[in-house]
Amino acid sequence: MQDARVEVERMARPNWDDLKVFLAVARAESLTGAGRSLRVDPATVGRRIARLERALGALLFARSPQGYALTPEGQRLMAQAARAEEEMARAFEELDAEAGQLTGQIRLGAPDGSANFLLPQVCAAIAAQNPDLEVQIVALPRVFNLSKREADMAIGVSAPTAGRLRVEKLTDYRLHLAASRAYLDAAPPIRTLGDLSRHRIVGYIQDMIFDRELDYLSEAGLDAVHLASNSVSVQLNWIRQGAGVGVVHDFAIPSAPGVERILTHEVSLTRSFYLIRHADNLRLERLDRFAAALAEGMRREVARLEALA
Repeated sequence: MQDARVEVERMARPNWDDLKVFLAVARAESLTGAGRSLRVDPATVGRRIARLERALGALLFARSPQGYALTPEGQRLMAQAARAEEEMARAFEELDAEAGQLTGQIRLGAPDGSANFLLPQVCAAIAAQNPDLEVQIVALPRVFNLSKREADMAIGVSAPTAGRLRVEKLTDYRLHLAASRAYLDAAPPIRTLGDLSRHRIVGYIQDMIFDRELDYLSEAGLDAVHLASNSVSVQLNWIRQGAGVGVVHDFAIPSAPGVERILTHEVSLTRSFYLIRHADNLRLERLDRFAAALAEGMRREVARLEALA
Protein backbone atom coordinates (compact mmCIF):
# COMPACT_ATOMS: atom_id res chain seq x y z
CA MET A 1 0.00 0.00 0.00
CA GLN A 2 2.82 2.37 0.87
CA ASP A 3 4.56 1.53 -2.40
CA ALA A 4 1.40 2.45 -4.29
CA ARG A 5 1.22 5.84 -2.53
CA VAL A 6 4.88 6.51 -3.41
CA GLU A 7 4.16 5.71 -7.05
CA VAL A 8 1.14 8.05 -7.11
CA GLU A 9 3.18 10.84 -5.55
CA ARG A 10 5.98 10.27 -8.06
CA MET A 11 3.56 10.45 -10.98
CA ALA A 12 1.96 13.62 -9.65
CA ARG A 13 5.26 15.50 -10.10
CA PRO A 14 6.29 15.36 -13.77
CA ASN A 15 10.06 15.28 -14.24
CA TRP A 16 12.04 17.16 -16.86
CA ASP A 17 11.98 14.20 -19.26
CA ASP A 18 8.16 14.28 -19.18
CA LEU A 19 8.20 17.99 -19.97
CA LYS A 20 10.66 17.52 -22.84
CA VAL A 21 8.30 15.00 -24.43
CA PHE A 22 5.35 17.34 -23.86
CA LEU A 23 7.20 20.28 -25.48
CA ALA A 24 8.22 18.16 -28.47
CA VAL A 25 4.61 17.11 -29.15
CA ALA A 26 3.30 20.65 -28.62
CA ARG A 27 5.79 22.03 -31.15
CA ALA A 28 5.52 19.27 -33.73
CA GLU A 29 1.75 18.87 -33.26
CA SER A 30 2.18 15.15 -33.87
CA LEU A 31 3.64 12.06 -32.23
CA THR A 32 5.67 11.27 -35.34
CA GLY A 33 7.29 14.69 -35.49
CA ALA A 34 7.99 14.65 -31.76
CA GLY A 35 9.47 11.17 -31.97
CA ARG A 36 11.74 12.28 -34.79
CA SER A 37 13.11 15.20 -32.77
CA LEU A 38 13.51 13.07 -29.63
CA ARG A 39 14.86 10.05 -31.55
CA VAL A 40 12.30 7.68 -30.08
CA ASP A 41 9.40 5.86 -31.72
CA PRO A 42 5.99 7.61 -31.83
CA ALA A 43 4.33 4.88 -29.76
CA THR A 44 6.69 5.62 -26.88
CA VAL A 45 5.90 9.32 -27.19
CA GLY A 46 2.19 8.55 -27.07
CA ARG A 47 2.59 6.45 -23.93
CA ARG A 48 4.62 9.18 -22.23
CA ILE A 49 1.96 11.80 -23.01
CA ALA A 50 -0.83 9.53 -21.75
CA ARG A 51 1.12 8.91 -18.54
CA LEU A 52 1.70 12.63 -18.05
CA GLU A 53 -2.00 13.38 -18.54
CA ARG A 54 -2.93 10.72 -15.99
CA ALA A 55 -0.41 12.11 -13.53
CA LEU A 56 -1.75 15.64 -13.88
CA GLY A 57 -5.39 14.61 -14.14
CA ALA A 58 -5.81 16.85 -17.18
CA LEU A 59 -6.18 16.46 -20.94
CA LEU A 60 -3.23 18.33 -22.47
CA PHE A 61 -3.93 17.68 -26.17
CA ALA A 62 -7.00 17.47 -28.36
CA ARG A 63 -6.42 14.58 -30.77
CA SER A 64 -7.69 14.72 -34.35
CA PRO A 65 -6.68 13.42 -37.80
CA GLN A 66 -4.91 16.78 -38.26
CA GLY A 67 -2.66 16.17 -35.26
CA TYR A 68 -2.27 17.14 -31.61
CA ALA A 69 -3.52 20.59 -30.57
CA LEU A 70 -3.03 22.04 -27.11
CA THR A 71 -6.05 22.27 -24.84
CA PRO A 72 -6.34 25.26 -22.46
CA GLU A 73 -4.67 23.12 -19.77
CA GLY A 74 -1.93 22.23 -22.24
CA GLN A 75 -1.38 25.87 -23.14
CA ARG A 76 -0.89 26.72 -19.46
CA LEU A 77 1.61 23.90 -19.06
CA MET A 78 3.33 24.97 -22.28
CA ALA A 79 4.11 28.39 -20.85
CA GLN A 80 5.55 26.91 -17.66
CA ALA A 81 7.51 24.19 -19.46
CA ALA A 82 9.02 26.67 -21.89
CA ARG A 83 10.20 28.83 -18.97
CA ALA A 84 11.73 25.77 -17.31
CA GLU A 85 13.47 24.87 -20.56
CA GLU A 86 14.88 28.37 -20.84
CA GLU A 87 16.17 28.31 -17.27
CA MET A 88 17.87 24.98 -17.78
CA ALA A 89 19.44 26.20 -21.01
CA ARG A 90 20.70 29.31 -19.22
CA ALA A 91 22.27 27.17 -16.49
CA PHE A 92 24.19 25.19 -19.09
CA GLU A 93 25.12 28.46 -20.81
CA GLU A 94 26.82 29.64 -17.63
CA LEU A 95 28.82 26.42 -17.42
CA ASP A 96 29.84 26.75 -21.06
CA ALA A 97 30.90 30.37 -20.53
CA GLU A 98 33.13 29.33 -17.64
CA ALA A 99 34.81 26.80 -19.93
CA GLY A 100 35.34 29.49 -22.57
CA GLN A 101 34.00 27.39 -25.46
CA LEU A 102 30.70 26.66 -27.14
CA THR A 103 29.29 23.20 -26.51
CA GLY A 104 26.08 21.32 -27.12
CA GLN A 105 23.95 21.32 -30.24
CA ILE A 106 22.90 24.31 -32.35
CA ARG A 107 20.52 23.83 -35.27
CA LEU A 108 20.58 26.43 -38.03
CA GLY A 109 17.92 26.64 -40.72
CA ALA A 110 18.78 28.16 -44.08
CA PRO A 111 17.72 28.30 -47.74
CA ASP A 112 19.79 25.92 -49.83
CA GLY A 113 21.87 28.61 -51.55
CA SER A 114 23.53 29.75 -48.33
CA ALA A 115 23.38 26.23 -46.88
CA ASN A 116 25.38 24.78 -49.77
CA PHE A 117 27.83 27.50 -50.71
CA LEU A 118 28.45 29.53 -47.53
CA LEU A 119 27.51 27.81 -44.30
CA PRO A 120 29.68 24.67 -44.58
CA GLN A 121 32.92 26.63 -44.49
CA VAL A 122 31.63 29.27 -42.05
CA CYS A 123 30.32 26.70 -39.57
CA ALA A 124 33.39 24.49 -40.01
CA ALA A 125 35.56 27.41 -38.88
CA ILE A 126 33.35 27.97 -35.81
CA ALA A 127 33.40 24.25 -34.99
CA ALA A 128 37.19 24.16 -35.30
CA GLN A 129 37.39 26.73 -32.51
CA ASN A 130 34.82 24.86 -30.41
CA PRO A 131 35.52 21.09 -30.64
CA ASP A 132 32.60 20.09 -28.40
CA LEU A 133 30.04 22.06 -30.41
CA GLU A 134 27.61 20.16 -32.65
CA VAL A 135 26.26 22.23 -35.55
CA GLN A 136 23.28 21.09 -37.62
CA ILE A 137 22.44 22.85 -40.88
CA VAL A 138 18.88 22.24 -42.07
CA ALA A 139 18.66 23.22 -45.76
CA LEU A 140 15.07 23.69 -46.83
CA PRO A 141 13.54 25.92 -49.53
CA ARG A 142 10.98 27.49 -47.21
CA VAL A 143 10.55 29.76 -44.19
CA PHE A 144 11.41 28.14 -40.84
CA ASN A 145 9.03 28.17 -37.87
CA LEU A 146 11.20 29.10 -34.90
CA SER A 147 8.24 29.05 -32.51
CA LYS A 148 8.01 25.28 -33.07
CA ARG A 149 11.77 24.95 -32.51
CA GLU A 150 12.45 23.72 -36.03
CA ALA A 151 15.79 25.45 -35.53
CA ASP A 152 17.56 27.56 -32.90
CA MET A 153 17.99 30.32 -35.47
CA ALA A 154 17.48 30.72 -39.19
CA ILE A 155 18.83 32.61 -42.15
CA GLY A 156 16.26 34.27 -44.37
CA VAL A 157 16.28 36.28 -47.57
CA SER A 158 13.78 38.81 -46.25
CA ALA A 159 13.10 40.29 -42.83
CA PRO A 160 9.91 38.91 -41.22
CA THR A 161 7.64 41.49 -39.64
CA ALA A 162 5.37 39.23 -37.59
CA GLY A 163 6.04 37.11 -34.53
CA ARG A 164 8.27 37.44 -31.47
CA LEU A 165 11.48 37.55 -33.47
CA ARG A 166 14.72 39.49 -33.57
CA VAL A 167 16.08 40.10 -37.04
CA GLU A 168 19.66 41.11 -37.83
CA LYS A 169 20.85 41.93 -41.33
CA LEU A 170 23.93 39.84 -42.07
CA THR A 171 25.11 40.99 -45.47
CA ASP A 172 24.11 41.93 -49.00
CA TYR A 173 24.92 39.56 -51.85
CA ARG A 174 24.80 39.87 -55.61
CA LEU A 175 23.35 37.76 -58.42
CA HIS A 176 23.84 37.82 -62.19
CA LEU A 177 22.79 35.91 -65.25
CA ALA A 178 25.25 33.13 -65.98
CA ALA A 179 25.91 30.23 -68.32
CA SER A 180 28.65 27.70 -68.90
CA ARG A 181 31.42 28.49 -71.34
CA ALA A 182 30.54 25.33 -73.27
CA TYR A 183 26.93 26.46 -73.63
CA LEU A 184 27.91 29.95 -74.75
CA ASP A 185 30.28 28.57 -77.37
CA ALA A 186 27.60 26.33 -78.87
CA ALA A 187 24.50 28.53 -78.56
CA PRO A 188 23.46 31.68 -80.46
CA PRO A 189 25.31 34.78 -79.21
CA ILE A 190 23.89 36.70 -76.25
CA ARG A 191 24.48 40.43 -76.56
CA THR A 192 21.21 41.85 -75.19
CA LEU A 193 18.33 40.66 -73.01
CA GLY A 194 16.28 40.23 -76.17
CA ASP A 195 18.67 37.54 -77.35
CA LEU A 196 17.61 35.34 -74.44
CA SER A 197 14.34 34.55 -76.21
CA ARG A 198 16.34 32.01 -78.26
CA HIS A 199 17.82 30.29 -75.20
CA ARG A 200 16.72 27.81 -72.56
CA ILE A 201 16.12 29.53 -69.23
CA VAL A 202 16.84 27.86 -65.88
CA GLY A 203 15.03 29.07 -62.76
CA TYR A 204 12.61 28.44 -59.93
CA ILE A 205 9.32 26.55 -60.15
CA GLN A 206 7.04 29.56 -60.06
CA ASP A 207 4.44 28.26 -57.62
CA MET A 208 7.16 27.05 -55.23
CA ILE A 209 8.87 30.40 -54.75
CA PHE A 210 8.47 30.80 -50.98
CA ASP A 211 9.75 34.39 -50.80
CA ARG A 212 9.19 37.17 -53.34
CA GLU A 213 12.87 38.11 -53.03
CA LEU A 214 13.64 34.89 -54.92
CA ASP A 215 11.64 35.85 -57.99
CA TYR A 216 14.81 36.83 -59.84
CA LEU A 217 13.71 36.13 -63.40
CA SER A 218 10.61 38.33 -63.22
CA GLU A 219 12.82 41.22 -62.14
CA ALA A 220 15.04 40.51 -65.14
CA GLY A 221 11.99 40.55 -67.42
CA LEU A 222 12.12 36.81 -68.14
CA ASP A 223 8.85 34.92 -67.81
CA ALA A 224 9.42 31.56 -69.52
CA VAL A 225 11.36 28.95 -67.55
CA HIS A 226 12.28 25.81 -69.46
CA LEU A 227 14.21 23.99 -66.72
CA ALA A 228 12.88 24.62 -63.22
CA SER A 229 13.67 23.50 -59.67
CA ASN A 230 12.91 24.72 -56.17
CA SER A 231 16.63 24.26 -55.39
CA VAL A 232 19.27 26.79 -56.46
CA SER A 233 21.85 23.99 -56.25
CA VAL A 234 19.95 22.02 -58.90
CA GLN A 235 19.64 25.16 -61.00
CA LEU A 236 23.39 25.82 -60.79
CA ASN A 237 24.17 22.22 -61.74
CA TRP A 238 21.92 22.50 -64.78
CA ILE A 239 23.75 25.65 -65.80
CA ARG A 240 27.13 24.05 -65.13
CA GLN A 241 26.17 21.13 -67.36
CA GLY A 242 25.39 23.51 -70.24
CA ALA A 243 21.61 23.16 -70.05
CA GLY A 244 20.82 26.88 -70.33
CA VAL A 245 21.02 30.37 -68.82
CA GLY A 246 19.90 31.36 -65.33
CA VAL A 247 20.41 33.72 -62.41
CA VAL A 248 23.26 32.60 -60.15
CA HIS A 249 24.59 33.84 -56.82
CA ASP A 250 28.01 35.41 -57.35
CA PHE A 251 29.25 33.58 -54.25
CA ALA A 252 28.34 30.23 -55.87
CA ILE A 253 30.22 30.80 -59.13
CA PRO A 254 33.68 29.87 -57.76
CA SER A 255 32.31 26.40 -56.95
CA ALA A 256 31.24 25.88 -60.59
CA PRO A 257 34.31 26.07 -62.88
CA GLY A 258 33.41 27.06 -66.41
CA VAL A 259 30.32 29.08 -65.41
CA GLU A 260 30.53 32.75 -66.39
CA ARG A 261 28.44 35.82 -65.71
CA ILE A 262 26.80 37.43 -68.73
CA LEU A 263 24.97 40.70 -69.43
CA THR A 264 26.29 42.08 -66.14
CA HIS A 265 25.34 45.66 -67.05
CA GLU A 266 21.78 44.73 -68.01
CA VAL A 267 21.00 42.45 -65.06
CA SER A 268 22.61 42.92 -61.64
CA LEU A 269 20.54 41.98 -58.60
CA THR A 270 21.26 42.65 -54.93
CA ARG A 271 19.63 40.73 -52.10
CA SER A 272 20.29 40.38 -48.36
CA PHE A 273 20.65 37.63 -45.80
CA TYR A 274 19.05 38.08 -42.36
CA LEU A 275 19.66 36.17 -39.15
CA ILE A 276 16.35 35.43 -37.44
CA ARG A 277 16.03 34.38 -33.81
CA HIS A 278 13.06 33.77 -31.53
CA ALA A 279 12.66 36.22 -28.66
CA ASP A 280 12.82 33.40 -26.10
CA ASN A 281 16.43 32.67 -27.11
CA LEU A 282 17.79 36.20 -26.87
CA ARG A 283 19.11 35.81 -23.31
CA LEU A 284 21.14 32.69 -24.05
CA GLU A 285 24.82 33.59 -24.18
CA ARG A 286 25.78 30.47 -26.12
CA LEU A 287 23.44 31.37 -28.97
CA ASP A 288 24.54 35.01 -28.82
CA ARG A 289 28.17 34.00 -29.24
CA PHE A 290 27.38 31.60 -32.05
CA ALA A 291 25.25 34.24 -33.81
CA ALA A 292 28.07 36.78 -33.60
CA ALA A 293 30.60 34.32 -35.04
CA LEU A 294 28.14 33.30 -37.74
CA ALA A 295 27.46 36.90 -38.77
CA GLU A 296 31.16 37.73 -39.00
CA GLY A 297 31.88 34.56 -40.95
CA MET A 298 29.01 35.11 -43.40
CA ARG A 299 30.10 38.66 -44.20
CA ARG A 300 33.70 37.60 -44.67
CA GLU A 301 32.88 34.59 -46.85
CA VAL A 302 30.44 36.41 -49.15
CA ALA A 303 33.04 39.14 -49.74
CA ARG A 304 35.78 36.57 -50.43
CA LEU A 305 33.77 34.49 -52.88
CA GLU A 306 32.24 37.43 -54.73
CA ALA A 307 35.75 38.76 -55.34
CA LEU A 308 36.54 35.47 -57.12
CA ALA A 309 33.39 35.40 -59.28
